[in-house]
Amino acid sequence: MLTLEPEQTTTLDYSVVNASIQETFTAIDRFEWQAIDELRLMRDKGYYQDGGHKSFEAYCESELTKHGGYRRVRDFLSAKKVVDTLPEELRVKITKPSQTRPLLRLVKTPDKLQEVVALASQEKSFPTAADFALAVQKVVPKNTSITRTNSTKQEKIKTQLCNSVTVSSLSHPRYGDSGVIEASAPNNYQQIVTFSDGERLLINNGDLTGLNDAIVSESSGRTYPKEYTEAIAALKEQHQQELERLQQELRVGLQSEAIARAEEQVSKQIQSLQNLYKQQREQNIQLQQRLDEMESLRQLETENQQLQQRIQELENAVQQRPSQQWGNTMTQQGTKALNKQVKQALEKTIDLRSLAQEPPKENAQECLRLMGMALKNLASAMNNTQALEAAAIILGSEPTPIAIAYRAEQLEMLPQAVSDIRSVLAKPGCTWQDYWAVAQEYEVIKQDYWAELTTQETELITALHNTSTEPRTIGIGSIVAHADPYRTLYVARGEVIQDLGDEVIVAWDHWQNESKKTDRYFRDELRFWQG
Repeated sequence: MLTLEPEQTTTLDYSVVNASIQETFTAIDRFEWQAIDELRLMRDKGYYQDGGHKSFEAYCESELTKHGGYRRVRDFLSAKKVVDTLPEELRVKITKPSQTRPLLRLVKTPDKLQEVVALASQEKSFPTAADFALAVQKVVPKNTSITRTNSTKQEKIKTQLCNSVTVSSLSHPRYGDSGVIEASAPNNYQQIVTFSDGERLLINNGDLTGLNDAIVSESSGRTYPKEYTEAIAALKEQHQQELERLQQELRVGLQSEAIARAEEQVSKQIQSLQNLYKQQREQNIQLQQRLDEMESLRQLETENQQLQQRIQELENAVQQRPSQQWGNTMTQQGTKALNKQVKQALEKTIDLRSLAQEPPKENAQECLRLMGMALKNLASAMNNTQALEAAAIILGSEPTPIAIAYRAEQLEMLPQAVSDIRSVLAKPGCTWQDYWAVAQEYEVIKQDYWAELTTQETELITALHNTSTEPRTIGIGSIVAHADPYRTLYVARGEVIQDLGDEVIVAWDHWQNESKKTDRYFRDELRFWQG
């Protein structure tokens, strides 16, 4: 589409501007027909209900008010009905919906409609609404016969009432149609017009042409003929029904809106109560922690008071006895306490003499290590070469103090190594990489910690190593689990029952009693199940 700038107007020639104008009007006409198709789709498929509208008319009045509302939509849909009635070769003669207004009353007679369009197309390639209206007058002329009576006055009145008028307002759905006035005017501003198809409408004087002002009623208190009274009653009844329908829709809409607001308020209240409950629970936890801390402080305070009381008693005792007596007493008491602690420690140690008489059945390796360390300490204290050689044989090192000391340091790491390796092996889904990340730190004492592990643990390490060296592909019969550790059913067990190429079908054990027993996954979403 061409956009004109003030400084470029003089440089544009006629052909460019004319082509832009033609393109603009063509786009406008095309968009009007496109709008009609979308309106029919909205109405026929009932999409307006998804927007909360009770009817198609309510949708038009609510959403399309600034575009003319339901009145314009009705004109568009009527225009589409006229075009659909015509054959393909005559449809192109109608370029925009406003041209079909004079043709609306001929939709029920397709042969007359085709004759009118063909007649108007003979005079112009693309007829206007006025051309179609003129062709309608030629093909379907109005019956303007007047029944005369013997009375001159009655003849004059009927001539006035049968005055022929034409709807001249473009916004009126019967634009271009002609009719006759067969009843007295209800007021000074409107006339009741009867069209050739039998439809009778109340139309404003400003929307009519050919109206004789002499027949307009000047009295607001006059009596009306019987046929007009019936028409007024019918219009009132229709208006009353329309008002009742609108009131009912308004009540339903207000009730739905009130229910929606109430539900929203209840939802907000529930959410706020849940948040309040969560905050109170967190506060309760914090208060409980504070109470525990206060209880610990109270106990410490009690112990502190007891210690202070004991210190006070000892100070009083020192003041009451001479210092020389206390010196001998403290030495005796210290000796007794030390002997008691040594005795308790000896009760928990290993008796080397019993080990010499009978080898231990449990923790034999640990006992040997303890013996080697004891001999090492003995050799260092007594400078005994034989004890040093015996310690080297037991600990498995060279008979030198440096080598034995280095070996003793290694063996001190053994309990921690066994604990770390057993912890990583106990984790669900343990892999060779997980094990090796811990085991490589203790590689120098592999034989020592390997002897401490159980048969099941050593077999698991061997299986992990074989799995890492021999890559496996998930296929039919593979026992698998989810690869994502954050899945709720990460440790769930399943079996591959079908191979689809990039994907596989898995039957899960925990779905055996459920209606859904299988599901499909990519291979990288699964791992081999390890128990």
